[in-house]
Amino acid sequence: MSPLLKNPIILALDMNNADAAFKLAQEVGEIVGGIKVGPRLVMREGQSLITKLARLAPVFVDMKHFDIPSTMLSAVQASFDAGATLVTVHALAGKEALEECASLESKLNQQRPFKILAVTILTSWSDQTLPLNFQQKTVSEHVLELAGAAEEAGLTGLVCSGHELDLLAYKKSYKVVPGIRMDLEEHQDQKRVMNPKEALSKGASALVVGRPILHANSPREAALDYVMASMGK
Repeated sequence: MSPLLKNPIILALDMNNADAAFKLAQEVGEIVGGIKVGPRLVMREGQSLITKLARLAPVFVDMKHFDIPSTMLSAVQASFDAGATLVTVHALAGKEALEECASLESKLNQQRPFKILAVTILTSWSDQTLPLNFQQKTVSEHVLELAGAAEEAGLTGLVCSGHELDLLAYKKSYKVVPGIRMDLEEHQDQKRVMNPKEALSKGASALVVGRPILHANSPREAALDYVMASMGK
């Protein structure tokens, strides 16, 4: 296992109430490999929540920064300072921004393990629902191009769906895969999903799971099920 996480399962705390989210994190923090937070919680609670969660498990701050380079660098630095272990930027941000992020990542790793993940194409998109200016190419083609741009810039972490893992198998990048579901679970708004065992067998480094754990009768048991599934049990 990478020094970044305790195991491959990252719980996505896609919730609106910070107190409830922290209570759930306390319940499952010792089980999952990491905890992901995004705009829904960070915009309500700010950096203090990241710091609190980092005491329980490695934190993945998923804000998908896509801005001018100086703004992206400041946002990444702020997440690191708050205690984040993983942070997302968008690969669409361009060569200059990605190169500067790679340089910052290298400097921050001298203090502790930290990785910037370049987001490719959202798992809620399919070939049929891509934005108009994306529709000249398939999802797979876009993922390949964006992953290549991130790698060329010096970033070694990616976010992609399980469906693109075969395409990216030749890359040694740290691949974080959202849209993870057990075979009989509902997909909700996720279009490109995969079960944990298959995703890991295809080269995923870490798996993001949200609603199947959050909405379970026993989130702790559901988290254990996903961890066991990631171990092939």
